[in-house]
Amino acid sequence: MTELVIIICGLLSIAYGAWAIQSVMAADAGNARMQEIAGAIQEGARAYLNRQYTTIAAVGAAVFVLAWVLLSGPAAFGFLIGAVLSGAAGYIGMMVSVRANVRTAQAASQSLAAGLEIAFRSGAVTGMLVAGLALLGVAVYYTILTSGLGHAPSDRVVIDSLVALGFGASLISIFARLGGGIFTKGADVGGDLVGKVEAGIPEDDPRNPATIADNVGDNVGDCAGMAADLFETYAVTVVATMVLASIFFTGEVAIELMLLPMVIGAACVVTSIIGTFFVKLGTNNSIMGALYRGFVATALLSAVALFLIAFFWLGFDSTYTTTDGTTFTARHLFYCGLVGLIVTGLIIWVTEYYTGTSFRPVRSIAQASVTGHGTNVIQGLAVSLEATALPALIIIAGILVTHALAGLFGIAIAVTTMLALAGMVVALDAFGPVTDNAGGIAEMANLPEEVRSTTDALDAVGNTTKAVTKGYAIGSAGLGALVLFAAYMEDLRYFSLNAAEGSIFKGIDVDTLFTLSNPYVVSGLLFGGLLPYLFGGISMTAVGRAAGAVVEEVRRQFKEKPGIMAGTERPDYGRAVDMLTKAAIREMIVPSLLPVLSPIVVFGVVWLVATPSDAFAALGAMLLGVIVTGLFVAISMTAGGGAWDNAKKSFEDGFIDKDGVTHHKGSDAHKASVTGDTVGDPYKDTAGPAVNPMIKITNIVALLLLAVMAH
Repeated sequence: MTELVIIICGLLSIAYGAWAIQSVMAADAGNARMQEIAGAIQEGARAYLNRQYTTIAAVGAAVFVLAWVLLSGPAAFGFLIGAVLSGAAGYIGMMVSVRANVRTAQAASQSLAAGLEIAFRSGAVTGMLVAGLALLGVAVYYTILTSGLGHAPSDRVVIDSLVALGFGASLISIFARLGGGIFTKGADVGGDLVGKVEAGIPEDDPRNPATIADNVGDNVGDCAGMAADLFETYAVTVVATMVLASIFFTGEVAIELMLLPMVIGAACVVTSIIGTFFVKLGTNNSIMGALYRGFVATALLSAVALFLIAFFWLGFDSTYTTTDGTTFTARHLFYCGLVGLIVTGLIIWVTEYYTGTSFRPVRSIAQASVTGHGTNVIQGLAVSLEATALPALIIIAGILVTHALAGLFGIAIAVTTMLALAGMVVALDAFGPVTDNAGGIAEMANLPEEVRSTTDALDAVGNTTKAVTKGYAIGSAGLGALVLFAAYMEDLRYFSLNAAEGSIFKGIDVDTLFTLSNPYVVSGLLFGGLLPYLFGGISMTAVGRAAGAVVEEVRRQFKEKPGIMAGTERPDYGRAVDMLTKAAIREMIVPSLLPVLSPIVVFGVVWLVATPSDAFAALGAMLLGVIVTGLFVAISMTAGGGAWDNAKKSFEDGFIDKDGVTHHKGSDAHKASVTGDTVGDPYKDTAGPAVNPMIKITNIVALLLLAVMAH
């Protein structure tokens, strides 16, 4: 009965998505010129995703066969379900976004409230699809495995199949995040360098051949990429919590607590849907206030839902004892869920502080721009480093409090609750590319200045929501990876305690496995620590190469078609889109495979030169190294990049420096801020966000490696 209710809640999110799509598509799509521009963006986005998914399908087919051979048929199908649903969430959401942009531009010609309504509702489509499909994928497959195929919930076939489902979502996520990031920032950086810096034409000027590619990139990076990222984090966290429940508990209690993360997810799907109706522009015309009203409503309703689950479904004073002796009550799990909601709110607040135009960090970068390009870059780097401290302290506090309340399982419940808000958070993120594109369409279609002013107001908030949701994604990814690491440790303990004579797990003492006197543990920590830096470096280099190709293409078109600048010749937008598509697909392969292959290589090499115990120790240490440095690299890059971006935007309305002098767009200070923004673009939209799935995929491959060794 519980599984049926969960599935119904998942279907409810799909029904909401269908209603929202119909509502958005019924809106006015504007004049013929607007529709022509929007059609070009749609065509480019569809061409990119089709080519990307064709490439991923080839890799996925090989992994499907390997999963079938090394694990089982159910595990292989679990991988397929995770991959297909993750891809579908991003694809459908993005195709709605590229149709909502022109409708948002048209609605903005009527009022700010109308533009906000269309943009947010289209974002909500992606958000609810992410939450709904992730919940349905795990819940339906769990039901098939247990009720349909007759496996006990804690059977290894069930656990391995669900972990494989998470791996399928992870593989799509890292390709989508990285490929989309390379595409969008290659177009953005390359187009800006030639258009704004060399040619002196405004952003989104239709004379720039990279303009359509830039608009396409907003969608494939921030919409499809973020959707795949949080779909994966959601699914992986729910699965990891279920794995812990299956190991920590026995009998009916194990089944009840394996269902708990899905029950929380189901309840929060409903609260997220209700929360979307609270997003209404108030009398003060605060766009951010309207969006936050929806988020706060969702969080408060989710807290109530958590209480109802703990009180009525679990029994508030029901006592649970894990196999390692930790005892807690349902009341403690409720408190852990509240901590997850509080951590979410704090991380969002801190991220807005470091990326919002009215706060000290962004203003300090804008002030540094007054004295030149170099000081802008120095201050931007300083802010990016400083921005890691508060989120890390918040996460530390969350870990300590929830562990004190309910041990490792308490941490898992806190992270599950954080991710249960993913529907609303993704809605806020997908709002960004829609408003950005709406502004571009308004500029290219020569709509009245007051329309562009309205879309600019929406876009400015969209930049903040994109930064805020990246902070949320990173924080939840770090805590989610910690849950995965706990699952690795407990899985290893389970296999060692139940090992037959001659098994590779025989004789492994998990409690004494990690000691710094073991050189393989230290080596594993260092190797894991280097991976996010290497991954980030390769990703940044890929953006640089893609942007360089765009620069050459735009320069070539300006040279060979002098009529472009005069407005008498039309740029070849399609060529820039096609060139970037090929570059992004080519560049994403190597870094995407890095976190997949690294755990296998580390384990295999140490096993060859030492003992199986050393190999498992080195692998576990590597996972810790990836989590620790990955968290800081991701936060630093995304916060720093967002701060650089909004420092540049400070000059568009006129930045007043400490001496009272106003610096406008086109001033030397603004030009210095453009340099910082150019550096920050691949930071915040390519390398930083892609570290999220990179952290988790490394951990989930380690879990699958344990399953393969035990098979």
